[in-house]
Amino acid sequence: MFRLHYISIVVYFLFVGCKNNESPSEIITNRESVVSYAASFDIFNYDDYRVITVKKAWPDTDRHFKYALIKEGVTISNPSDYDAVITVPIQTLAATSTTHLPSLEMLNEVESLVGFAELDFISSEKIRSRIEAGKIAELGKNEALNTEVLIDLAPEVVVGFAMDGINATYKNIQNSGIPVLYNADWTETSPLGKAEWIKFFGALFDKDEEAEKIFETIKSEYENVKNLAKEASDIPDVLYGAMYRDIWHVPGGDSWGAKFIEDANGNYLWKDERGTGGLALSLETVLEKGQHADIWIAPAQYSTLESLEKASQVYTQFNSFKTNQIYNYTAKKGPTGGYIYFELAPNRPDLVLKDLVKIFHPELLPDHQLYFYSQLK
Repeated sequence: MFRLHYISIVVYFLFVGCKNNESPSEIITNRESVVSYAASFDIFNYDDYRVITVKKAWPDTDRHFKYALIKEGVTISNPSDYDAVITVPIQTLAATSTTHLPSLEMLNEVESLVGFAELDFISSEKIRSRIEAGKIAELGKNEALNTEVLIDLAPEVVVGFAMDGINATYKNIQNSGIPVLYNADWTETSPLGKAEWIKFFGALFDKDEEAEKIFETIKSEYENVKNLAKEASDIPDVLYGAMYRDIWHVPGGDSWGAKFIEDANGNYLWKDERGTGGLALSLETVLEKGQHADIWIAPAQYSTLESLEKASQVYTQFNSFKTNQIYNYTAKKGPTGGYIYFELAPNRPDLVLKDLVKIFHPELLPDHQLYFYSQLK
C-alpha cells in the first residue's frame, strides 16, 4: 500500500508593500494567478515578492493559508498577515508525501530534502540512494513526526498535508520556529490540477520558469493524447477496482480516476455517480453492472489472473476475466516494494493517459509501451 502525504498552503492575498493604497480584495481582483488547472491553490506575483494561497488544505474547510515568499534583503510591512514569510530560494526542506518527491526530481532539487516521514514508502532511485548514504533522516509518521529529530535537522520548511485541521505535532514544529506549509495536491480531482502543484515547489526554490516549462510540457502531452483518443470509433465499457472485505470500492464520477477514463475515451460504468471520493458497493451490484465490461482496470493489489481467481471465484464470472482484458498499475515497483504509480502518477498524468489510451484504443498509440500499467497474465 502507498501512503498519501500532503501539505496544505492557503494564501489569501492581502496588500504587501507601500506602493499604493489598494484594498486586499482590489489587489486580488487586479492580479492574475499563475495557476490555471489546480483548484486548491493560487500563486500571485508582485514586484518583489510572491504569495501562495492554498484554498482547500483538506476537505470541507473554508480556511485559507497564506505564505509570502521574499528574496534575501526584502522586507514586507505586514508579516503578521501571513501564516509564514519564507526567504527564497529555500535550501533545505522536510516532506511528508511521496507525491512531493517527483517535483523535487524534475526541478533538480533532490539534495534539498533532509527529512521525510516514513522513508520505506519512497520508491525514487535517486532519493533512495541518498537515504542509503544517510543524507535523509527518518521523521516517523505524518500524524506524529519526531519533533526532536526535525528540530535538530532545522529545515527551512516542512511540507506537510492534513486530512483535517487537527495535528498537534505541526503546531509544535511551528512553535519551534520551523514553518509548516500545507500541500493540498491530494484534494485535486483534475489530472492536470494535481500536476500543476510543481509550481508550488518551483516558487519555494525560486524556479518558477523551470516549473512552468515542465508543466507546460506535461499539459501539452496530455492534451494531445486526449484529443487523439477522441478519434476512436469504439468506446469500451470500463470496470474499476476489486473487493476488500466483501466491499467493492470504485471512484466517484467526479474523481481523479474517473477523469482519466473519460479523457481516454472510455465509458466508466459509474461515471454518473456524483462525488470525488470512493463508492462502496456490494459484489452483487458490481456484478450486475460490470459483468459484461470490455476492460477491467486497477483490480487492487492483484497482478495475475491466478491471484484474482484464488481470492474469489466470483472474479472469473466477469467478461474481462474471460477475455484477459484486465490491467493494473503494478508494472513498476520501487526498491522497497512500493508501486511507482502512487508516487509518480499524480505528477505525470500524461503517462497515465497514454497507458489508458493504449489499453482502450491500442490502434491509436501503436508504438507506446505501457509505463505504469501491465496486463494481468
